[in-house]
Amino acid sequence: MLILLNTYFLRVSRDMIFASKQVFVQHQAATIAASLEETFDVLTPDDVSKVMALLDVAGVTNIVVTNAHGTVLFAPAPELWPAPESEITEFPEEYIDLALNGNDVFYASFYDGSFSSSAFAPVIKGGEVIGAVLVNDKDAELGSILVDMQDTLKNISIIVAGFSVAMVVFIIWSVMHRITSILRAIKHVREGEYNYHVDMRGRDELALLGGEFNLLTDRLRETDEVRRRFVANASHELKTPLASIRLLADSILQNEDIGYETVLEFISDIGAEAERLSRTTEKLMTLNRLDSNISDESGIVDIRDVVAETIRLLRPLAQNRGLTVEPVLGGNCLVLATEDSIHQVVFNLVENAIKYNKPGGKVFVRLAVEGDFAVLTVEDTGVGVPDEDLPYIFDRFYRVDKARSREAGGSGLGLSIVRDTVRDLGGKVTATARTAGGMRFQVRLALHAA
Repeated sequence: MLILLNTYFLRVSRDMIFASKQVFVQHQAATIAASLEETFDVLTPDDVSKVMALLDVAGVTNIVVTNAHGTVLFAPAPELWPAPESEITEFPEEYIDLALNGNDVFYASFYDGSFSSSAFAPVIKGGEVIGAVLVNDKDAELGSILVDMQDTLKNISIIVAGFSVAMVVFIIWSVMHRITSILRAIKHVREGEYNYHVDMRGRDELALLGGEFNLLTDRLRETDEVRRRFVANASHELKTPLASIRLLADSILQNEDIGYETVLEFISDIGAEAERLSRTTEKLMTLNRLDSNISDESGIVDIRDVVAETIRLLRPLAQNRGLTVEPVLGGNCLVLATEDSIHQVVFNLVENAIKYNKPGGKVFVRLAVEGDFAVLTVEDTGVGVPDEDLPYIFDRFYRVDKARSREAGGSGLGLSIVRDTVRDLGGKVTATARTAGGMRFQVRLALHAA
């Protein structure tokens, strides 16, 4: 921009002055040539001077008149033309030759703070060139104005350049300072300080980056807290059955007088704890598979067949607890999934409805098509879940009644598996309390387009 200001603008200004000067000196040269053509053959230098005086050519510094051979007939500036008969040497000879060949010529220059403009016009009589007129104009005033303008622009350019350099340095420093803050924050987070935040003000891209970084660290902190809590809960869940197994085994080994029936009872308890440990481990592996997005290849599955088979497997458990399972299953519920994933969802919901039900209660399982969705509803007549615990029942290892859940053989992972599985299938699961008591779980999965 500064280069454009200092070159193009000055060049345009200079060319405009040259253009105006060209019109002026060419007009003067043409006027003088027209005035001299009738009497040119008999004119003496004195006569030419008288003609110049009569024309009163204003604003012209020098006027030179030559004959057809280039010999000077009139030159009022002795310092420019030392002798009237000398050849023209102050200007390029080709310009004189062009004028003597019948051409109008303009020559201009800007030197030493002055504009010099010269026009060459032929003197024509009877269609023949009989001489040439040179009009030269030197304008120091306009030159001084242009020089002053150039100096002014130079000073402005220096000020603007200094200000621009200062602004660029400030902007670079500001950007680098903010980038350094982000890099320092990344280093802290890499070292495990997930609560570290970067203070990035403004509304530019770096401020947005800082905001996203803070959101990321918040997410990392939450994830780390969940991981720690999960590891602690998982360790506790695995440690409890292992401790029971070790205690029962030590009781058998250390008591030599223990009876056969007591041994059988202890072994049965060991088997139950081992089974509980196996279920917990299997569910942890299922959750790990879901978290890692590792799944079998999906296909078209009829939910009705999977629900019917799962109810058949769980019906003995319900009968042992004196419960009734009442299924109402509609057809044409085809979804894109795997049978194992649908089985995981149905099995955990129905098993929970059986385990946490009241004696003599009922479990309602309904499957229907609603619009573009297959809707599975599982209800029970149990004690339900308190309102304050309802938002957390899908969290891992969360139990409403921890003692009762362990007694029923629960691990606190079943509903987490249901939520993650349904989410991976692109569906939604909700939990609400029934008005008549108990819980209602509803799963919505998109139907497969035929």
